Amino acid sequence: MLQIPWGKATALLGEGRRLRWIDLLLIVGVVGVILGVIDLGREWSGELRPIDIDLDNPWILPQFTFFSLTRGLIAYCLSLAFTLVYGYWTAKDARAERVLVPLLDILQSIPVLSFLPGLVLVFVALFPTTNTGLELAAILMIFTGQAWNMTFSFYHSLRSVPQDLREVGQIYRLNVWQRLRWLELPFATMGLVWNSMMSMAGGWFFLMINEAFRLGERDFRLPGVGSYMSVAVERGRVDAMLWAIFAMVLMIVGLDQLLWRPVVVWAQIFRVEEGGLQTAASSWFLDWLRGSRLLRLAKRWLRRLRGLKKLRVGILHPVSAKPVERHRFQWGQSVSLAAFILLLAALVFGAWQLFHLLEHVTLAEWLDTAGAASITLSRVLLSTALGTLWALPTGLAIGLSPRLSNLLQPVVQVLASFPAPMLFPLIITFMNFSGIPLGWGSILLMLLGTQWYILFNVVAGAMAVPADLKEAANSYRLSRWQRFRKLYVPAVFPFLVTGWVTAAGGAWNASIVSEFVTFHGEVQTAWGLGSQISLALTEAPPNFPLLAASTLVMCVVVVVFNRTVWRYCYHLAEKRFSLNK
Repeated sequence: MLQIPWGKATALLGEGRRLRWIDLLLIVGVVGVILGVIDLGREWSGELRPIDIDLDNPWILPQFTFFSLTRGLIAYCLSLAFTLVYGYWTAKDARAERVLVPLLDILQSIPVLSFLPGLVLVFVALFPTTNTGLELAAILMIFTGQAWNMTFSFYHSLRSVPQDLREVGQIYRLNVWQRLRWLELPFATMGLVWNSMMSMAGGWFFLMINEAFRLGERDFRLPGVGSYMSVAVERGRVDAMLWAIFAMVLMIVGLDQLLWRPVVVWAQIFRVEEGGLQTAASSWFLDWLRGSRLLRLAKRWLRRLRGLKKLRVGILHPVSAKPVERHRFQWGQSVSLAAFILLLAALVFGAWQLFHLLEHVTLAEWLDTAGAASITLSRVLLSTALGTLWALPTGLAIGLSPRLSNLLQPVVQVLASFPAPMLFPLIITFMNFSGIPLGWGSILLMLLGTQWYILFNVVAGAMAVPADLKEAANSYRLSRWQRFRKLYVPAVFPFLVTGWVTAAGGAWNASIVSEFVTFHGEVQTAWGLGSQISLALTEAPPNFPLLAASTLVMCVVVVVFNRTVWRYCYHLAEKRFSLNK
């Protein structure tokens, strides 16, 4: 039985008697979260039926916003778990890497609308009487907008661990878990944190589609700020649109200040530094938490518990380094091989089912799909190039200056997290007024959602530049252009490549809403693969063979491009522009 000396226990409790106002706010916050979770449980277990959104009552927006935020956070937890498992497996198993990397390219480029109908129908069939299936489907759809760029970042970080850190692991004979915990995860933390922020932003991009999905006569809308905005746009209620925008901005700013900014400050301890001075970033919320008596009391209790022999656990007390046991290594290889075989079996089964579906596609439709793919590819590359022109210098300015980072991170987070389709009506109005056809305007619409992938990765790369290199540039009195060309661009190039890959994947995904838009009840289309996918779903009944053919062609184009152009860029990043080699 656990026993703590009465005197020490009294001292610990006495330390927490005088609570500060921060502690009272924490208690209120915890109570609020508990009540919100209870309300969320009622929503999940409620009867599955079409919802009626009252636009005349904006007071429902706090509850709707909490529901949307909860879906995003649950999806992020799933994305983080997927990232750690999939990224580690890809980086450590050369045999599986040949399949997992192209598969990741395919997953990040498959449009949401390609599998949203099937996913919703499957989960609704599994939970026919409650909202649980519909909620799970919405969370998984948000997951598809979050996981891929995090996984790419983690995978690339594991491939780029400095050689001296690898040698440290070999000298101290660290096992697999110790290397991951003490070397690889800390090195990957900076890029993973900034890509996590971008993942949350990417998850909001299709918020209106995920929460306001309809299939034929069936209504699958969920209570959330996305569905509220969707109904407001559909009915032309400008006042309701403004309320939804206000709620969305408040949610994003609160999430940034209460979660992401403290995490960014905490991640600074994992910088790979070899000397030099570095101005520390700050977070007012993290400073408040550090001043909480309740949290200090909790930490004291944890330290006491950890000191007891009966509660010592290996994960809390790193054990002394031991040689890697051969049977453990072979066991890990066996698990990886078994998972790889299961994955191949699932891919073969999926390919067989897809083959039967594609039998109904004519040669003319295949040729038209190939031509549409070439047009959409050109738009994807143009939007990626335009995003790089401004995101590269801006990201360097933010990442290299803690003052600008503190000032602009909330602004960038709001702009990146705000669902771009909510702004499409304004952009379409400007395009119609200026006489810009949708064929060119769709590039701008793609840019609204994909440029942030580049910016966030560049910021992460700039924050990881060693301070001693910056001091050396000052000592040699390099001009701004020389620093940009000789130091900063090579230093952030590995992160920039990850930004290009994820931005291009996001542009492919965004093509379905950029090449096919509805404005004032009128459908506007631009010839391309995205509009072809949207048209296949809007037909009555939906043209699933053409949808499958369009998705397959998109995946082929993405994989070929990634295996040639982006792979060459990654090779340059690892062999020529890495600061850690």
